[in-house]
Amino acid sequence: MDLSYIISVYIKFFFLMTPFFVLSMFLVMTKEESIEQKKRLAIHVSGWVILITTVLLFFGNYIFEIFGITLDAFKIGAGALLFLTAVSLIQGPKTDNLPNDTNAIAVVPLAIPITTGPGTIGALLVMGAGMEEAKTIFFGWVALVLAVISVGVMLYFSGTIERFVGRSGLTVLSKITGLVLAALSAQIIFSGIKNFLEL
Repeated sequence: MDLSYIISVYIKFFFLMTPFFVLSMFLVMTKEESIEQKKRLAIHVSGWVILITTVLLFFGNYIFEIFGITLDAFKIGAGALLFLTAVSLIQGPKTDNLPNDTNAIAVVPLAIPITTGPGTIGALLVMGAGMEEAKTIFFGWVALVLAVISVGVMLYFSGTIERFVGRSGLTVLSKITGLVLAALSAQIIFSGIKNFLEL
């Protein structure tokens, strides 16, 4: 029973974090970095995602209540941020404007909103609100951490993946990712506006 619950929650959050999309974004944003730098950044991103998702799981509802933030408002804001990111990717990432220390992008935008997006946050809020027993909360948290670690492993070995993709492949991947991201951001914004206006 406990194992099946952990597996089901793990699968749910693994795909909610859109691991392949996160990997493509990671490759695009770190294409000028060395393999060692990518590995260090992957570890930092994973650590921040674990911290952010843990806080949201246990305290998300309280945080949103204190600041008067609704999930729909978050969707609109996150969607707007994602759209700006999409535009920059389609036009071509400007590496000159990126911080010299790649750890600066570990939190924003890699940890949030790319890895921990509105869908993941919404699921965390719902899941956290529905957990009453300490045992359920613990197993849910374990499954969540395992899902984050799985995504982190993909990012850690992104250098190997990059060698197979190639520079030209990354350029194409960047454009396609930007288009998909633009569509995703529009969907998130429209969903937030629709729910906010109760249409």
